Amino acid sequence: MMRSSIFIFLFSIFIYSCQNDLKKESASNKGNNISKNAIQARELLDTGDKFLALQKFDSAFHYHNRSKILYELEKDSASVTYNLIQMAHSQQTSGDYVGSEKNLIEALSFTELNSTYKSAAYNLLGISSKELFNYKDALYYYNKAKTETNDSIGRIAFENNIATVYIKMKKYDSSIKILESILKSSYLNTNNKRKARVLDNLGYCYFKTKRNSEGLQLMRKSLFIRKSNTDFYGSIESNLHLAEYYQGLNPKYAKTYAEEAYITATKLNSVDERLRSLSFLVSNNSEKSTTNYALYYIRLNDSIIKVRNNARDQFIKIKYDSDQNREENLNLKTQKAENALLLEQQKNRNLLLYLAVGIIIMISIFVYNYLVAKNKREKIKTSYNTEIRIAKKLHDELANDVYHTMAFAETQDLSTTQNKEILLTNLDTIYSRTRNISRENSTVETGTLFVSHLKEMMSGFITDKVNVLTNGMDSIDWLVVESNKKIIIYRVIQELLVNMKKHSQCSLVVLTLKQNGNKLQIDYTDNGVGATLEQLNSKNGLQNIENRIQAIKGTITFDTKSNKGFKVQFIIPM
Repeated sequence: MMRSSIFIFLFSIFIYSCQNDLKKESASNKGNNISKNAIQARELLDTGDKFLALQKFDSAFHYHNRSKILYELEKDSASVTYNLIQMAHSQQTSGDYVGSEKNLIEALSFTELNSTYKSAAYNLLGISSKELFNYKDALYYYNKAKTETNDSIGRIAFENNIATVYIKMKKYDSSIKILESILKSSYLNTNNKRKARVLDNLGYCYFKTKRNSEGLQLMRKSLFIRKSNTDFYGSIESNLHLAEYYQGLNPKYAKTYAEEAYITATKLNSVDERLRSLSFLVSNNSEKSTTNYALYYIRLNDSIIKVRNNARDQFIKIKYDSDQNREENLNLKTQKAENALLLEQQKNRNLLLYLAVGIIIMISIFVYNYLVAKNKREKIKTSYNTEIRIAKKLHDELANDVYHTMAFAETQDLSTTQNKEILLTNLDTIYSRTRNISRENSTVETGTLFVSHLKEMMSGFITDKVNVLTNGMDSIDWLVVESNKKIIIYRVIQELLVNMKKHSQCSLVVLTLKQNGNKLQIDYTDNGVGATLEQLNSKNGLQNIENRIQAIKGTITFDTKSNKGFKVQFIIPM
């Protein structure tokens, strides 16, 4: 479950093995005529590795990218691949999973790739897929990584990775089968940190499958081993698992373990684990200290978003600048006809790249500003879910379109009318998707135009088959309703209508608003298929609605009579 520690362990194996291969190759070349490019490329590679060890990922990416370009001139595919994998490492650690995947796929395109490189590349693809919640792909890549390695310790690490994916998928029995098999291996006895990791994961699976006594025993044993071996980083996960175990049994114990995880993560400057600890403390405590934890979470989360967005932009800039330099190094101006063609292709590529960079920067700024404003008004859990939803939309709906459009522009002759039309169509699609995402999460008007904007939003859900009616909206004294509550009312109604469009199959929606003293009551009704309590719990959108209402001390009631329409009532203090 500890992504970073497993990642560092596996990468240390990869770097050690690959650097030995490169050193042997350099030794065999001594006495031979080695070009200036090869010498400079190796110096750049070593510098990149040094910066990577210091966790200065933008500098590491810069030097590995320059080394890769020179090795391409030397046609040294092994060194090109090594640099690509190191570049993907830097991107992945900084949260740029899409860019990381692109470099890894390029690395795997070399048919003569040895097993060490393949194993490392597949493992990184598995991590990217897991972090992007593509668990099926993650299992595929981890299994590929396992089949490519002959190292017994590496195989155990990959099997543990596979087990953690099954835990994410809540397939605990599948995870238990793997972990119990790993536990029998004699290799675990040579490293207590690895053994503690397996014990903790297995204990957690036991707990999730109602084998509480066995699970608690293994998780405690893992924590003891980790503390005894000064594995403070590993102890964070153990404490979080134990906090979850005691969540319903002994809230005091649960808080103690969660706070210990937070303190340790803070000392080690492990931001992802700090966020997980704070999220648990915010969600499972009713004391005044919860407010402080929520504020810590907001500040830390905003800081991470800003840093990772800047890192992704920096990677794009480095790659773009290096592409410009590569054109000069390759001296592609040998013939007039070829020169004209290449310049035209470069012009189109630059135009598209500028557009892509502009779109990504614009969306990154929008996401950041949106989350800052959102976090000031709503509970942290709602903001976190919104971030995941927007990020998934960007990855699923936009990133692939941009990538494929760039690939089309690079590989096709854009002088033809047909190809130009295809390019323009693709760009128009990207623009439309970006505009839709922006509209869905745009700023809500809270002044005198609030009611008209609310009605305009609702009218967007009216079709030939679905009618949306309102009753009492104009009778509410909206001037006394706070701006943040207007925003939540707007978003709740929007999410109810989105849910209706996806799941309800109704023909009529009625929204009734009443002002009872200092409280505002809103009743939503449709004549669709309805939903059971289990179905309500499975819908993230409805969970977001509940979190929003509770964040402003409101109450919400769902009608759970399936096949009798869908009804929900929420009351908000004005």
